Amino acid sequence: MAAGSVSQAGEEKGGSRGQSDVNRKLKYTSLAVLVVQNASLILSIRYVRTLPGDRFFTTSAVVMAEVLKVITCLLIILLQKRCNVKQTTLFLVDSLVFQYKDTLKLAVPSLIYTLQNNLQYIAISNLPAATFQVTYQLKILTTALFSVMMLRKSLSRVQWVSLLLLFAGVAVVQVQQEGKKEEAVSDGTDQNYTMGLVAVVISCLSSGFAGVYFEKILKGSSASVWMRNVQLGVFGITLGMLGLWWNDGDAIAERGFFFGYTGMVWCVIFNQAFGGLLVAVVVKYADNILKGFATSFSIIVSTVTSIYLFGFHVDLLFTVGAGLVIGAVYMYSLPKVAPSSSSPSAASSPSSSSSPSSASSALNGGVEMEAFLPKDKARGVESPPLAVSITD
Repeated sequence: MAAGSVSQAGEEKGGSRGQSDVNRKLKYTSLAVLVVQNASLILSIRYVRTLPGDRFFTTSAVVMAEVLKVITCLLIILLQKRCNVKQTTLFLVDSLVFQYKDTLKLAVPSLIYTLQNNLQYIAISNLPAATFQVTYQLKILTTALFSVMMLRKSLSRVQWVSLLLLFAGVAVVQVQQEGKKEEAVSDGTDQNYTMGLVAVVISCLSSGFAGVYFEKILKGSSASVWMRNVQLGVFGITLGMLGLWWNDGDAIAERGFFFGYTGMVWCVIFNQAFGGLLVAVVVKYADNILKGFATSFSIIVSTVTSIYLFGFHVDLLFTVGAGLVIGAVYMYSLPKVAPSSSSPSAASSPSSSSSPSSASSALNGGVEMEAFLPKDKARGVESPPLAVSITD
């Protein structure tokens, strides 16, 4: 009997060790995916926008990315409904049409996201990839400020210090780039540094507001993240088509919707469309610290790659500014230290003391989404959940 107990304990210990190894591998895989996705999107957009020859219409690329997002989410909803087309159709009609008031709430963030996607193309076309990557981290500052104002979230002292360091780092990088702006003008390049800087600042403001607004809507609703993305996509496609007609309507009518599209352009569109959804699923296996590392590493990767691809020059000011931003991102992603309780009841009841802490972290850490896989009705149990969260 004792031997059996020892054997069983050994098996459980071995199983937990194996599960721990799997989780560790998934964490580092998540880190790699986040780094590659963050860096590759910026670098690829910069690359295709600086190539000689015919340039594609960025407004059409934004619309195509939204179309691919909607198609992906519709397929996921169909899988959740066990490939029942009729049930899926009724669900979509009920969510989009009959609950139109709920759908209309997504018009605001959809408009902002569409504007933001177009602004990113403008910013990256006029700024070096590394400079854009560093400056774009201002979205952390705007998101934090909007979270405090709209969601009444509280930030720790470390997070406030990290936001100050973030602002200082971006300011240093912009001072460094100010001197290079005159050189770019004298060289006769067609890049407009001021336009790129304004575009990235507006993009950061819109990203912060839209992300917090979307989080507020998700917390007050039982709709799935996939349904919300479909609702966003419907408005995004509509608004994107209006922007396309307003900005490039005559040119597209003459040259065609897919004018200038190459294999590399399609890679950019697929990365933009599926990148956010992929990261949302993968980030389940990564904590906030790894997310901070991913952002920091992506800045380093973008900088190093820009040196070889675009002849980007790194000097002392840029190194100091980028270092401040990387440190600020890491500091902001550190988990809050839970206050220690000295009450006897708390010490004697670990479950009761951990419950409020976990509830608070769940509230402040993001929005928990429904499982990707449907329930196994035949056995009356749920399939393993694959929770996701919205990331920008």
